[in-house]
Amino acid sequence: MQAWQVHENGEPGEVMRLADVARPTPGDGQVLLKVRAANINFPDVLMVRGHYQVRPPLPFTPGVEICGETEDGRRVIANPALPYGGFAEYAVADAAALLAAPDSLDDAEAAALHIGYQTGWFGLHRRARLEAGETLLVHAAAGGVGSAAVQLGKAAGATVIGVVGGTDKAAVARESGCDVVIDRHSENVIAAVKEATGGRGADVIYDPVGGEAYAQSAKVVAFEGRIVVVGFASGTIPSPSLNHPLVKNYSVLGLHWGLYNTKNPKLVQHCHEQLTELTARGAIKPLVSERVPLGGAAAAVQRVGDGVTTGRVVVVPGLAEGGAA
Repeated sequence: MQAWQVHENGEPGEVMRLADVARPTPGDGQVLLKVRAANINFPDVLMVRGHYQVRPPLPFTPGVEICGETEDGRRVIANPALPYGGFAEYAVADAAALLAAPDSLDDAEAAALHIGYQTGWFGLHRRARLEAGETLLVHAAAGGVGSAAVQLGKAAGATVIGVVGGTDKAAVARESGCDVVIDRHSENVIAAVKEATGGRGADVIYDPVGGEAYAQSAKVVAFEGRIVVVGFASGTIPSPSLNHPLVKNYSVLGLHWGLYNTKNPKLVQHCHEQLTELTARGAIKPLVSERVPLGGAAAAVQRVGDGVTTGRVVVVPGLAEGGAA
């Protein structure tokens, strides 16, 4: 089979190599899956660079989220067991963790439903306890993680403010359902949020960016508001002073979604059931901006790492070369 491999850490466009390799052999409790589509996540970029908390042994095949097909023809969503990741024709995954792919989504959409939407659901509902009528602020609202949070916030009855970088991304954020869109390239984020909320601020802030975005969040969070720290796509990890949440009476909540797979896997299944129901009634739908063939995976992962994409970029092994859409 063909699979992308990383023999040394570095930029994806430089160190990912497409090779002919043997199909992986499933271990105890694992299954072999034919990859129908593999969604690109920012952790894939970090893993290739060697900057992620999980460091698979070299060489490895990246790709942490797929829609796959079992030997008996079932369409499933899975997190491949590294080092046999999803940017390949076949991958392996833990049998007990397989989730049914919703009939309402195609392969690329199903591949993009899992990590981003689970993270959004756990962040907004489990951690922040978002309520209907509250105001939700989402940083990087046009990205894969951000657009999922926007859709989930709207489905929960919140007013959603999206922060983006650039006019093209602003259009995508509006398409995802944002009630207010703020372009950080041309607007003062703090002033714009205060204006949109009548000076009150946002009840829940969803931050996958860190850095300056977190500093802005601390200035616009409402009384008894909640800032959900999801990641640090900016590359800068904030070091907040704890006197600030004390005097302003707000909470800073960390979210490491992957822990639920070991700490409370039943809750992951429950979340998937909720997401499947939301897709069935059209309340959420992964925003797939690009479908690229297997041969285009390295370049696509690099684009995600460079921050120039919107929504989700999905690798589809069965797509003909030159068939990107």
